[in-house]
Amino acid sequence: TYEPRATASIPQMQELIALLIDRGHAYPAADGSGDVYFDVRSWAEYGALTHQSIDAMEAAEDADPRGKRNPQDFALWKGSKSDEPADARWVSPWGEGRPGWHIECSAMAKRYLGPEFDIHGGGLDLRFPHHENELAQSTAAGDAFARYWVHNGLVTVNGQKMSKSLGNFTLAADVLAARDPLVVRYALAAAHYRSSLDLSESSWTEAEAALGRIRTFLERGERLAKPGWGQAKEGLPQEFVEAMDDDLSVPRALAAIHTSIRSGNALLDAGKYDEARQDVMDVIQMTLVLGINPHSSQWNGTGGGAEAAALDALVQTMITQRAQARADKDWAAADRIRDAIAAAGITLEDTPAGTHW
Repeated sequence: TYEPRATASIPQMQELIALLIDRGHAYPAADGSGDVYFDVRSWAEYGALTHQSIDAMEAAEDADPRGKRNPQDFALWKGSKSDEPADARWVSPWGEGRPGWHIECSAMAKRYLGPEFDIHGGGLDLRFPHHENELAQSTAAGDAFARYWVHNGLVTVNGQKMSKSLGNFTLAADVLAARDPLVVRYALAAAHYRSSLDLSESSWTEAEAALGRIRTFLERGERLAKPGWGQAKEGLPQEFVEAMDDDLSVPRALAAIHTSIRSGNALLDAGKYDEARQDVMDVIQMTLVLGINPHSSQWNGTGGGAEAAALDALVQTMITQRAQARADKDWAAADRIRDAIAAAGITLEDTPAGTHW
């Protein structure tokens, strides 16, 4: 809902810093530099997020030690320097300067989400020091802050970390312009959120193939097993539920979907439509939860209806012509029609109930 700029919340940051000073968890630097630091030793829970001891922490090699009580103390406010641009400084009770990196997030989170909220996201590389410092300064100020911390793995491209400096980054808009958005969604979900996600041409190819299996099974199942639909019980398979309850293990949830597809296809092949009905319903429900049901309106929209209807009419005409050729025992003509349909990337399925594409 909000995409706030840090420069629009400077007063809230200064209020939070002043509160931390009043509570004895922050102090202005004694050297008159205008810096203000968080006193990590004043907060016994510092290090709780990343399970670290203060005594085992080392100061960053590029950290400026001026005015610090402890090497591990971090900046809440930085006094301005002569070589910094004039528009990067604000008046404060501690002199002109700018906010530290960490205080921005705590102040804006409280401003827009309140003193406590559900989920704090971010990359694994931000756990320390950034998120550890956010948690310390917010809780030391009396706020409950985030109930859950969800850290995602890094994105790599062909095994190499995605970064601006390497020039191998991919913009979401470019990816979505070149590929089916549903394929992109599936590919991004295929790795557990805490795992590294490698994007390569094979990522999109594998996602497209997996979605093809889902789409084909649902079309086949709804066509063959739909009579008596109400006999299937609604709800989600236990395997799927356990996967999602286990730290959002979407890869295991996807595996549960494909297990049901294999089971359902075997039953459909055997003509056991009543038994296959449950697998079809399970796949529908599971894909709806993950937002990857290819029949959902969000993926089909309203613009493709006429095109889909026109294609169906053309293919059905060719299917009728092929059926007539077979009835006339004109096998060469029947094969030509089937080959023409196959050349367009369409597969025909001959069943006792008729031919479907």
